[in-house]
Amino acid sequence: MSVMLSFGHGYCARALTPVLLARSWEVIGTTRSEEKAKALEDEGVTPAIFGTDLSAAIARATHVLISAGPGEDGDPVLNAYGEMLERHLGAKDWVGYLSTTGVYGDHEGRWVDEDTPLTPSTQRGRLRVKAEAAWRDLAARTSAPLHIFRLAGIYGPGRGPFAKVRAGTARRIVKPGQVFSRIHVDDIAQVLAASIDRPDRGRIYNLCDDDPAPPQDVIAHAAKLLGLPLPPQVTFDEAEMSPMARSFYAESKRVRNDRIKQELGVRLRYPDYRTGLSDLLRRERGG
Repeated sequence: MSVMLSFGHGYCARALTPVLLARSWEVIGTTRSEEKAKALEDEGVTPAIFGTDLSAAIARATHVLISAGPGEDGDPVLNAYGEMLERHLGAKDWVGYLSTTGVYGDHEGRWVDEDTPLTPSTQRGRLRVKAEAAWRDLAARTSAPLHIFRLAGIYGPGRGPFAKVRAGTARRIVKPGQVFSRIHVDDIAQVLAASIDRPDRGRIYNLCDDDPAPPQDVIAHAAKLLGLPLPPQVTFDEAEMSPMARSFYAESKRVRNDRIKQELGVRLRYPDYRTGLSDLLRRERGG
């Protein structure tokens, strides 16, 4: 039996889970919370508490997915289980690390691809660059079949703009030249499954849709789908945002996704935010 050990079994890993369960895989997912462990169990996942002894799970797993993000003290998975992973990772069929397109930094709206130099402009991006390097170093020492997936802005069920538009709290924040790339969580699951089926040791993939777009356009389209008035437009300098939200506007780039199509044969289910938002609204309405 194939066994997926998923470190930091969150939003993306939970989208992949039904795909693997349909193939009769076992999925072991880590969490730090007993309450979340029960929720994972209800979804067919074997829960494991991060920080406890996972030696049996690490030894049994045929595949490993790392979704946990790094902190100031480095990658949490490597910090907690690095020595054990070093003993076992080389024998796995597939290892996937979920990173971010934030590693590319700001390109003033220009296109980037997987070969673009990494010049992060935020602390989050810099931490991701270090984490990627740490996982690549481990893979080099162990001959582990590591794959790195750089994810654009993630949206999907429970992570769409509709709630704020309905509540009247959405704003169309305008910063000239600002564009973001996005990816529907179901397409993330699709790409991961395709990579598992066609492993290519050491390969890096950008995960994003075909239509980088200004954020205000997404909010406007959500309002249109709901049949509600356009949310007010405010300039970036005038907008009230948290430091975290404001930091996302420090980078503008268009991310290419040719590699997932050409090498993995992926055909995006939601190639742009318009098809993605229509799907989310259909699901909300029980369609």
